[in-house]
Amino acid sequence: MKAISYEETGPSSVLKLRDRPLPVPGPGKVRVRVVVSGVNPTDWKSRSGNGSKKLDAPKVPNQDGAGVIDALGPGVTGLSVGGRVWLWDVAWGSNEGTAQEYVVVPGNKAVPLPDTESFDTGASLGIPALTAHRALTSNEDGPARLSAGALAGRTVLVTGGAGAVGHAAIQLARWAGATVITTVSGEQKAELARRAGAGTIINYRTGDVVGAVHQVAANGVDMIVDVNAPANITTDLDVIKPGGTISIYAANPGESLTVPIRESMARNVRYQFILTYTVTDEQKRQAVAAVGEALAAGALRVGEEYGLPLTRFPLDQTPAAHDAVEQETVGKVLIDVAPAP
Repeated sequence: MKAISYEETGPSSVLKLRDRPLPVPGPGKVRVRVVVSGVNPTDWKSRSGNGSKKLDAPKVPNQDGAGVIDALGPGVTGLSVGGRVWLWDVAWGSNEGTAQEYVVVPGNKAVPLPDTESFDTGASLGIPALTAHRALTSNEDGPARLSAGALAGRTVLVTGGAGAVGHAAIQLARWAGATVITTVSGEQKAELARRAGAGTIINYRTGDVVGAVHQVAANGVDMIVDVNAPANITTDLDVIKPGGTISIYAANPGESLTVPIRESMARNVRYQFILTYTVTDEQKRQAVAAVGEALAAGALRVGEEYGLPLTRFPLDQTPAAHDAVEQETVGKVLIDVAPAP
């Protein structure tokens, strides 16, 4: 089978197309024929490392993907050969990512993909949707698991609503019944956020973010899903309601955040830092279940018409796909690994 792998960290040129033996699933595991692999910032950052470093074993990149189960290991229940699935955290703690024709994963990491949804959607969930779910459930008195109406009566601010996590946060929050406000940097991104379902969209470069938020939520917002806390912290504190939560899920290497202590104390603000890989098992279980429920309800959609444009590459151009994500291509970057059945 064909696979992309790298033997040392570094630029995208370390990614090579190679032939590998077909893996056999062991107990509790399934083999998935990957149709689409999704690329996230964490994928190129992991591959890049902190300069060139020889790895102990070749590593296949990419955490997210979607495909069809083609073999079951002993003891697997609830899944069947031929089942369409979406995959999450595949390369975390493993050398086997989704940039290959077949991948073996634990059964719980292969989640049924409804027949009504595309493999593109399945490959776009993983890190973005699970991160968004944790951000939206980190409020102290909020639900541990999202469901239809679970955030009714609450107001959520999503900064960077045209990004993959922002897009998922808008869709999940809207499905859960929240009033959704988002900030973007221009009209093109504003249109994407509008298609995703945001109710109020603010251009932070030209508009009065604080004034516009308070027009919607006079007492402030319950939660902020923040892509750039160092740049937004002053505004965040101006618009968060007393006892509200600021969820922070992104940072550049070495970046730090200066927190205004007195202002945070005055509002009893809760800061929640999020890395989806290291949330608790229960938090991950709840997130996977909620994302699956939202997906079945048709609440999570991708593509230009739903506010998340797709940029595609074939498997042998995985280096270019990684470069596209590193260069902050708007929308979602996908790799076509094999034809859809």
